Amino acid sequence: MGSATREALSAVREVLAQQGSAADLGVGEELFSLARLLGSSTQLRNALADPAAEPDAKAELVQRAFGGKVSGAALAGLSTAARQRWSAPADIVAGLEEAGVRVIAQSSPESVRLGDELFAFAGAVQSDPELELALRSKLADPAAKVGVVERLLTGKASAQAIAIVRQLVADPRGRGTREALRWAQLTVADQKRAVLATVTSAQALSAAQLDRLRSVLSARYGKPVALNTVIDTSLIGGLRVRVGDDVIDSSIATRLTDVRQQLA
Repeated sequence: MGSATREALSAVREVLAQQGSAADLGVGEELFSLARLLGSSTQLRNALADPAAEPDAKAELVQRAFGGKVSGAALAGLSTAARQRWSAPADIVAGLEEAGVRVIAQSSPESVRLGDELFAFAGAVQSDPELELALRSKLADPAAKVGVVERLLTGKASAQAIAIVRQLVADPRGRGTREALRWAQLTVADQKRAVLATVTSAQALSAAQLDRLRSVLSARYGKPVALNTVIDTSLIGGLRVRVGDDVIDSSIATRLTDVRQQLA
């Protein structure tokens, strides 16, 4: 990501944060729709991301094209995006999608465990090759893929999680489904000012063990920690914790491997 795009994203995030409670699930879905529209229209995308055009002229184009058609909060987000300088025209599409995820994460009720739901769906995709193929197929109709998501998740996941997954499968932009879901999890965690840790253990950890692990990791990274838990019996015992590029491996399987290598 270029520095121009990072600054543009920051500006869009700031404007949407100023919308307060008006920036809700519906606004997040509108931002997704706008991202898909710009992704499908080279002319419009290039016009709004043109670094040589005057910011006011681009904002006026947004007003003419979308005024009265989307909410004020979504219009403010798009107008701000149009005023910015992006490292590449395609970045404005990715930026609007990210803004949509952040708005949904920020406006989600405390009872919605959005990151956990996205992780659970990623696990379902990983365990079902046919499902993964159906969702990542370039030949499949996006509407059909969205239909698959809705049939699988309606009544089982929050409206917020369903909205994000719908967007990711409708407009993958070259990403695999699991890759896109991982990105969404990281974005949700970052919006909540947390770090995302994936914890792999040989058996399920108790609530008390998870609380202690959160406390230790939070002290280490200086932020709240969102945990993804994975069961892998091949570890035999102990834990493997991944936070970004950091891997903390205290599994018995790894220790045994180390001993074998030393003996060899």
